[in-house]
Parts: sequence; structure tokens; C-alpha cells
Amino acid sequence: MEEQRPSPDALLAQFKQEEARKRQGNLKIFFGSAPGVGKTYAMLEAARQKKSDGMDVVVGVVETHKRAETEKLLDGLEVMGRKSVDYRGSVLYEFDIDQAIKRKPSLILVDELAHTNAPDSRHKKRWQDVFELLEAGMDVYSTLNVQHVESLSDIVTQITGITIRETLPDLVLERADEIALVDITPDELLQRLKDGKVYMPELAVQASGNFFRKGNLLALRELALRTTAGRVDEQMQSYREGKSVKEVWPAAERILVSISSNPRSIRLIRAAKRMATGLRAEWIAVNVEAPSKVKPTKADLAKLAGHIRLAETLGAETVTLSAQKASEEILHYARSRNVTKIIIGKPAHPRWKDILFGSMLDEIVRGSGDIDVYVISGDKGQPAPVQVIKSKRKPLAMRDITLSAITVAVCTAVAQLLDSYAALSDIAMVYLLGVVFTATRAGKIPSFLTALFGVLAFDFFFVPPRYSLQVSSPGYLFTFAVMFSIALVISKLTSKVKAQADAARQRQQITASLFNLSRKLVNEQDIEHLSALVINHIADALSCRAVVLLPDDMGKLEAKAAVSDTFELDQKEYGVAKWCFDHKHQAGFSTDTLSGAKAMYLPLVAGAKAVGVVGVLIEPAQEYFEQGQIHILESIANQTAMAIERIMLSTEAQQALLKAEAETLRNTLLSSISHDLRTPLAAITGAASTLLEKDMDFNSYEKHELLQTIYEEAEHLNQIIRNILNMTRIEAGGITVKKQWQFIEEIVGAALNRISEKLGDRPVEMSFPEDLPMLLFDPLLIEQVLMNLMDNAIKYTPHDTPIELAAAVKDGAVVMEVKDRGPGLTPGEEERIFDKFVRSSSKGGGIGLGLTICRAIVSAHGGVISAQNRQGGGAVFTFSLPIVNQPDATAEHAGVR
Repeated sequence: MEEQRPSPDALLAQFKQEEARKRQGNLKIFFGSAPGVGKTYAMLEAARQKKSDGMDVVVGVVETHKRAETEKLLDGLEVMGRKSVDYRGSVLYEFDIDQAIKRKPSLILVDELAHTNAPDSRHKKRWQDVFELLEAGMDVYSTLNVQHVESLSDIVTQITGITIRETLPDLVLERADEIALVDITPDELLQRLKDGKVYMPELAVQASGNFFRKGNLLALRELALRTTAGRVDEQMQSYREGKSVKEVWPAAERILVSISSNPRSIRLIRAAKRMATGLRAEWIAVNVEAPSKVKPTKADLAKLAGHIRLAETLGAETVTLSAQKASEEILHYARSRNVTKIIIGKPAHPRWKDILFGSMLDEIVRGSGDIDVYVISGDKGQPAPVQVIKSKRKPLAMRDITLSAITVAVCTAVAQLLDSYAALSDIAMVYLLGVVFTATRAGKIPSFLTALFGVLAFDFFFVPPRYSLQVSSPGYLFTFAVMFSIALVISKLTSKVKAQADAARQRQQITASLFNLSRKLVNEQDIEHLSALVINHIADALSCRAVVLLPDDMGKLEAKAAVSDTFELDQKEYGVAKWCFDHKHQAGFSTDTLSGAKAMYLPLVAGAKAVGVVGVLIEPAQEYFEQGQIHILESIANQTAMAIERIMLSTEAQQALLKAEAETLRNTLLSSISHDLRTPLAAITGAASTLLEKDMDFNSYEKHELLQTIYEEAEHLNQIIRNILNMTRIEAGGITVKKQWQFIEEIVGAALNRISEKLGDRPVEMSFPEDLPMLLFDPLLIEQVLMNLMDNAIKYTPHDTPIELAAAVKDGAVVMEVKDRGPGLTPGEEERIFDKFVRSSSKGGGIGLGLTICRAIVSAHGGVISAQNRQGGGAVFTFSLPIVNQPDATAEHAGVR
């Protein structure tokens, strides 16, 4: 067996798919060709076997149709109660999905997968209920007949002559983990029908003459066998791809199907789906908006939206194009997308229309080149009922008549000026210009009136005999007819150009709007501002109110922006939004899930998880969301989700960085403390243990030295702990600056007194001018700064070198300097030396917090601290305290130093 290495992208996609499937339940469909083949019976037998194996099995809903042998199989199985729904004065009993999720068995039986739920149910179709059960992690057994598969329903209609109303998309069959074909011969099925094992006797006779004809059953059986075989073939192909076996059928085909609001498009979509499945090809459903066509009504737009949703449900990529000529645009787009096959509907209009206006089918076939073209007829049966939306015809306004009359009057005045110089044919051109002007400003009806009024004015004012509608020659009648025809053609062409320009302008506005939104979202870092931005954008673009819901720390959805264009959610609306968030599917108004809601809710999905929900409330005057509006909302939702994910990832990265920095600081602190605490503790322990020696006799000097060592090391230990506590208080904002008017010399003297024992006989040189002003500062904190700087100089300088203290007034501040003649600072450490846990590379002690505390205190006073090397060796530490307005009592203290 030849194998090849799979691509990393394919492996990643396969891994993600397998991980998603692991979290979901398995779906097994018992598939049959017709009612009565024994699908429900086989499903119940399989369920009983699972129960005997110890699995938790529950019957969610099973339709026995009063068949005794089927009802008997329910004995011993737990059967859930159904939910009652009031509908038009009667009570309907439906599957209770909430009870099923609450019970959450290992295996649940849900019969009749294509069933349509009662109105106001959570989902429109039962297969959607099943998908929610699968997402909740439950295995599901269900049943399905071949006539209910969406892409096959038109073939079934051709076979049986019966239109199938209840269908489900092919993706349900594709989602099934296992398909069990339940098959019997047509003769056996007819015998079961005759014996009353399928329908009641009175219905069996009627069914045997319609749906249950032997020819129908043979064709349906073949269709079911082919469908099952195709599914098995897909599973085999998936297995081969999963095992990296060389592909047998390369996916090189791409199919394009042309659709419109015509009900015949439904069959084209289904045919394209079947062809794409058979060829394992991508397929595209394309609708072309051509200005040359009649402007669609609201009912046409609703039908088109339904067809687009059907194509999307069946797995197609949907595209809406705009062009003057639909055939040319379809061929151009097909070539740009490397389409190999085009599916188009067979014309249903009279032949003479193709002769007069051209045939789109003929143009596509002739211009297709190497692209195969498939022509398919539409459904012969009655189309499915659609919502009828009344459209109001725009009445002829007085302003249209006025505009036409004024235009013709202006043209007549211009023509009068040219009458002496121009021929009649040139004067006629003036009226044609008037037609062009009206067509660009008002539309078809005003331009038609302008053409009519123009011909009459031309006849009345310029054609002999003048000022009369009579003509001197019959040839002028032909001139009028040609002139009127040309005017109408120009009017129509101008209106088309105007419509194209309007459509292009609308597309450009949508594109620009989405681009501006994406540009703003990229720069936004605040969730609330981002939510307000999205809400305002939806309000401006679609004239709808919106709300952005994001989960809090407990997972509860909450609105993140309070702006005028938002709306409040009641308990029902919140439940719809929560379902949308949990299942990552659209829900609410204009959808098939919880459609009784007032608003439509779209999930904000980034990667594999939902990060929020956007809700859109339509205006009361608008009856439904158009397909273009839904696409815009989906684009906005996608951009919003990516922006929120970016902010979340940025926040997570920042938190991870802070966590890493905190971990680094913690390790550094522990390392520093373990070393710097161990040194004084070892000295204290050694001195104390020496004093406790009984067999040693110490004189008074030796005892004093040992006790002095204990005292000095204990003081050193106390300073380390004090620095740690001070740094903790500073970072927590626990230090309050209590400023007082003081002379800096007094604080210097207090600091020298407190550190005198450490100084010993080390010389201290001071240089202070006599006119230093009083300063406003916290004396205790500035004293701590001076003590830390002098203690730092003592640690890192030789014993016989002096410490110099100096002060001066410079740039509106008193600058204090602490200088030494030690080894100085390592080049490059001048700024870093003030960071936490950073110590000079020179020999010394401490844990590296003293200078950090100094910087924090000086900064709190509005000053600056720095360090640099001195000429001749040593270092100088400088800090400044700003000079503010002097108090009135300055003179009283002038002599106090």
C-alpha cells in the first residue's frame, strides 16, 4: 500500500476535528427507503441490546403508530414524558429537550429525525434538537427515510409524484457516525401494508394506490441503497486520508450553480449538491443582480433569501454579484474561481423573448469554453409555500410631472435660441438631452414623461405648421416615432447606468464601513469602548439597535456598553442569547432556532470558542432581515470576535508576564534573603554560642566584643527586614507622605546621629551654603533616604576614606549629594542600580532594596534621584527636592540652623 506524508495543516485540522468529536456524542441513523420497513423496530432492538450491556438508555420520543410488536419493545425501557404545546386550539405533544438534557442518559432514542416541531419550540426541526443532544455529550439513535434528504427530495417527487414537505439538510446524514440500512423487499413491504402493520386499514388502501406502488418502492429502495453506499464510501475515504494513504480522487472539480428568486432554483441547488457530493467537489451558489432586470419585490427578495439559506445549509459558498449582463458576469466569475462545471436552469419563458432580448442560457453555453454546462429543468410540482409580503407600488408623484414639464420647457427655450441656426434634427437632440437629464435625476417614469412631452413640444413649436399638433407631411409621424423610441432607449440605458452606479456606491459604502470598523477595532484596547463602537456601527449601517454580551468571571452574559442605540434584555431574550453563546449558533428572530424572540443573536466565535454574543433588534417597520443584512452582521460579528480575542490574548499575555516577573522577583527575594539573613544569623549564633561555653573564661573586653557583634548583626538583620517591609508598603500604596516645612541641614544632622555607630571614626565632610531655603517634605522619609545612601557608602568604601555631603540650589530645587571614594559603579549600572534586588557588582551586603526605596520616596516628593561615577574614583548619589512658595514664618527661622 503506497503511503505519503500528510501536510501539517491537514494533520492539525484532523486533530481539531477528532478533539471536537470526542466531546460530542455519537449519532446512529436507522435509514430506510419508505415508512414501514422496520426502522423504529430495529432501533428499539438495538437499544434493548445496549441496555442489557449495562448502558443507561432512555426513550426520548418514539412513534409506534399503534403497532403492537413495536410497542412491546418499549417494555423495560425508561420513556420520557413529552412536552405539551398549545397550537390553534389543539394540544401537540413534542419531544422535551430540556428534560432530556437534565436527565442526560448515555443513549437516548429520538424517532423521526426530519420531524418539524410545533411553532414556538426551541428549534424548528427535530434534527436540531438531536444536534444539541450530541453537543451535550449524549449518544443518539434516530430514524430517517430517504425521501426526507434535502438533495434527494426533488428526485423522490419525480418518482412518486408527491411533494415532500419535511426535509433535512444533507449535513445531518454527513454528521452521522453510523448509518444502519433497514431494508426489505417491496413485496414484503406491500404485504406488511396489507396486513395493517404500516398504516391503519382505511389508510393502507389509499397508500397502496399512491406512494406505495411497487415501482415507487423499487426506485426508492435503489435510492436508499445508493445513498448508503455513498456514505460508506465517504467513510472509507476519510479512513484513507486519516491513515495518510495516497488519495484516489483528487478534489479538482468546482461547481457553480446560478440561482435567483425563481422557485425552480430549489431544484438547481439540490442537483448541485448531489453532483458536488458525487465528485467530492466544492460548489458555489451565485446570484447576479442585473439592473436590466425588473426591480425585485419584497416577496422576491424573501424567496431569494430562502434559496441562499438553503444553499448554505447544504454546504455551498454563496456569492451575490452585480453586473449589467448576468451571463458575462457568471462566466467571468467562473473563470476567476477555476470552476469546471456550471449548472443553470432550463428557460421556462416563450421563445420569442430570447429572440428579442437574448438568451442567457445560449450566451453561457457559447461563451463557456472548456467549462461544462448542465441545463436542468425546474420542479413540475407545486412550489413550497412562502411568506407573502405585500409590496406597495410607488405612485406617480406630482413632483415627477413637474420635473418633466420644467425640463421640457427649458429644452424648448434652448431650442428656440437655436431655431435660426440649427436644423430640426439638431433641435430634436436638445430634447434627447432633457431625457438623459431626467433619467439621471428621477428615474423611468419621469424620463418617459419627458420623452412624451418632448415629442409633443417638438411637434407643436418646431414642426410645420407651427403651434399646432398637425403635421404637414406624414413623414414627420415616422420622425416622431423614431425620436420617441430613441428617447425611451436612452432613458432605459441611463436608468441602468444610474442603477449600476447606485449599486456600486452601496457596495463601496458597505466595504468602506467594514474597513473603518476593522481599523477602529484594531486600535481598541478596552472591551467597553469596543462594544460601544460595534453597537454604534450596527445602528449607523443597518438602522437597528444592538447589544454586545460578554461573559463575566462566573460565565454569566452581561452587556458591556450602555449607549443610546442598545436595548434591554428580558429573561426570555437572555435565555435565547445564552443558548446562542453555549452552542455557537445563530438564534432568535429570522432563524430556525427560538424564532419567537424579538432580536437576532449571533455568536462571537474566535478559534474554537465563543467569546460573546451580539444581539440585533430590528425596527418595527421592517418585517425581516434581508440576506445582505445578515451577511453584513456576520462580517461585523467575525471582526468583533477577532478584536475581543486579541484583547483577551493581550490581557492574558500581560498577566502571564506579570506572573513570570512576580515569580522571578519571588525567587530573587528568597535567594537574597536566604543569603543575607544567613550571614547575620550565623554571626549572632556564633557569638552567642561562644558566650555560652562553660569551660571558657572571657574578660570584660572579649565579652563586650562578642556582645557588640551580636548587637551589630541584629541591627543589620533589623535593617534588612525594615527595607523589605518598607518596599512592600510602597508597592501597596501604604506609605503616606506627611510633608512639613523643614531645613535639610536638620534632617542631615538627625541621620548622622542615627548612623554614628556605623560611621565610627570615618571622616564626614559637609558643604552647605548658608542661604538654603526651607523645604516642604516628610522628615522621616527623607531621613530614611539619607541613612540608606550613607549606609550604602559605608558598605562599599574603604574604612579610611571620607563620605562627603553637599547641598546646593539648582533649577528650582535643592540638590543633595552623597559622595564617596570607593570603587565606584560598574559602567551601565547607573540606572539599573535603583531596581529591586539589584546590587552593585562591587563587594558589599544587603538585598538590593535600599536604593529602590530611596527612588520611591524621592519620586513621591516630586524629585529625581540618580547615580554616577566621580572623577578620581568613587560614586556620587544625587537627589533633588523641589522648592515651593516659602511660608510666612521663614524670617523667624532664618537664624536657626
